[in-house]
Amino acid sequence: MKTASETALPSFGATLRQGLRKGVIASLGVIKVMFPVTVAVSLMKITPLLGWLADAFRPLMGLFGLPGETALPFILGGLLNLYVAIGAMIPLGLTPREITILAAMLLISHNLPVETAVIKGIGAPWVQLLLLRIGGALLLGFLLSLVL
Repeated sequence: MKTASETALPSFGATLRQGLRKGVIASLGVIKVMFPVTVAVSLMKITPLLGWLADAFRPLMGLFGLPGETALPFILGGLLNLYVAIGAMIPLGLTPREITILAAMLLISHNLPVETAVIKGIGAPWVQLLLLRIGGALLLGFLLSLVL
């Protein structure tokens, strides 16, 4: 039979240490994703590459009140995940309005390949749901550009 001390909850200090350790590990995992993307986009800014991308996407992203270069985090977020998109947004120097619109669009249309595979795996109509997510993101971006 166990004594009361053997079944007691962990101390506050032990719980705090364990939480801090897990928090640092999780933060390092996010930094490993965001930092290289931030550096890559920063390097793109000093080359003509980001300018070319911005010029190509300016008409489309302009529908949402966004500069053309925001296509990069939107595409990366759609294909990969939100952390990559955030890493790509950091060096662009966006305004709070632009960040809000882009973030709202990304919240609907992030990680499309993985989530579409999951939807397909459960037998749901994946093409319609994929189009709904992309269309919903674009509609929300347009509506927010009118309101903000």
